[in-house]
Amino acid sequence: MEFEKYKQQFKFLKQTKMEVEITTENFETYKNGELPLVVDLWATWCGPCKMIAPIVSELAKEYDGKIVVGKCDVEEHNDVAIEFGVRNIPTILFFKGGELVDKFVGAAQKSVLDEKFKALL
Repeated sequence: MEFEKYKQQFKFLKQTKMEVEITTENFETYKNGELPLVVDLWATWCGPCKMIAPIVSELAKEYDGKIVVGKCDVEEHNDVAIEFGVRNIPTILFFKGGELVDKFVGAAQKSVLDEKFKALL
């Protein structure tokens, strides 16, 4: 009985983790994972990043279990930005099968990003 309770709690936690923090240490693991990966590169001082954040969160919720959505603070983990030549933020990187397949720079409406998410499936 105790195991079933734990299993249900774990299942709930797993289902509610819509966005993950992408770090220098875990980036390769997520990039090469089973599911496609979308990485939102941002910084705390970036106004457009703050505007796009709720849209990315909504899409993370809608595509939960189909696409991994990660947030990467470029001030703390700039290696990811450097690796992909990111010079402006927000930048959203789209990976499938471990390969970069698309990139979007700047703020956008939800419909624009939704099309890019759909293209990963």
